[in-house]
Formats: sequence, C-alpha cells, structure tokens
Amino acid sequence: MDDRDLEYSREPVFLTAEWRHLAMLNYEVDPKLLTQFVPVGAMLDSWNGKTFISLVGFRFLKTRVRGVSLPFHRNFDEINLRLYVRREDEPNIKRGVVFIREIVPRRLIAAVARGFYNERYVALPMSHNIRIGGDAAEVEYGWKFNGTWNKLSLKADTAPTLPQEDSEQEFITEHYWGYASQRDGGCMEYEVRHPRWKVWTACEASFEGKVDELYGREFGSVLKDSPTSAFLAEGSLISVCRGRRL
Repeated sequence: MDDRDLEYSREPVFLTAEWRHLAMLNYEVDPKLLTQFVPVGAMLDSWNGKTFISLVGFRFLKTRVRGVSLPFHRNFDEINLRLYVRREDEPNIKRGVVFIREIVPRRLIAAVARGFYNERYVALPMSHNIRIGGDAAEVEYGWKFNGTWNKLSLKADTAPTLPQEDSEQEFITEHYWGYASQRDGGCMEYEVRHPRWKVWTACEASFEGKVDELYGREFGSVLKDSPTSAFLAEGSLISVCRGRRL
C-alpha cells in the first residue's frame, strides 16, 4: 500500500498555506552522497534505480500557523535542496523528503521551522520573477549569500498535465511526508497534505551561483552541472501536520 491509498494522519494541522509555481531542478547523484542525511527509521528512495536531489523554488502564500496569520509573514519565497526517502510503516509505505537546506527571507519563519521541526532553515535576501501566460511559463527564484546572488530559472512552452503513473514527475512531486533528524539522534515525521499537481515539462532550466559554502563542495559540484530533468508544478492549497517522534 503506498501514499495514494493512505488515510490522513490523526495529527492536528500545524500550518496552512498555498504553495505555487514550484520550479524543480532535479539531479541524479551517487546514493553515497546522501546517506549522512537520511534520518533514523527512513531509507533512501529511488526511481528506476536512480537517486535524486532537487533544487526547488516556490511561492509560499496565505500562510497561517495554528490558524494565525502574522503580518509581513504571509507571502514569501522559499528555496530548498532536498532528497527523497521512504519509510515502511506496516502495512504502509510512506514516501517523503528530507531537506538538506531551506532558505526563506524572514528570520522568524526560519526560527519557527528550526524550533518545531529542527529543519535546516536559514534567512537570506530573496527575489522572484514569474510570468505565466496561456501554455507558457517562465519563473526565476534568487537568493543572496555572502554578497553573491544565486538564481534558478525555468521555462516551459507546453500545457501542464497531471503526471503519468510511475513517471519521474510523479515520483518527484508526490511525496507526502517530511522527515527531519533531531538533535538527540531521533527522527521527526510530519504529513504534508495536498492534491496531485499538474506540471509543465521545462524546455530550458538552469542554476547560476556559488553554493559551496551553503551546501558543501560536493553538492556545489553537482549543481554546477545541467539538471537531469526539470519541470514546474502548479501547486495548490497545502496543510502541514504537527510532527511526531518516531
């Protein structure tokens, strides 16, 4: 039984928002590069024998934490570098993500995520440029680190569609759980609820910048290459549930 067959968890909702215009640049990597980031209780996930990391930029809109909307903290950008894991929770298989680093423009947002989930958030200056018209889409997300602007960009020129079953697009977009290692060596699991997303396949995608100090030299080397694949997910309303210790 996989995530498409699961009932929602019984944990209360911690955060609601809209995630929109998710630009996903995906890179095939050696699994050995990722083992140190896999929390206790989870294992690396792969698609057709391929292990990926994804650099993802998107808009976080209409954000509410426990039903409360904070001034100047409702709408913002996020950039994350993530890997994919799965956890066997008999009789279910839960497919999730682990974040190597997450970037937002507000210190309070980063502090809340670190405090409640021990996620690897950092607050940096950010920017975005989004143009959606007809079947065409063009997005760019940027962030400034140590005086240098970095950016990921993506263009698409065909209509968005729902991913085909067992496709790479489905694998990347349909992970509904988050996992985060804790300071004491344990693991936090939390559910992310959203419907299936339509996606545009990119005709152009690139990353420009210097990220060795932010992500480490090995990940910086990976991101200097062209992505293995890239696409833009339209996004939706989402709910993030309160985490539970495994």
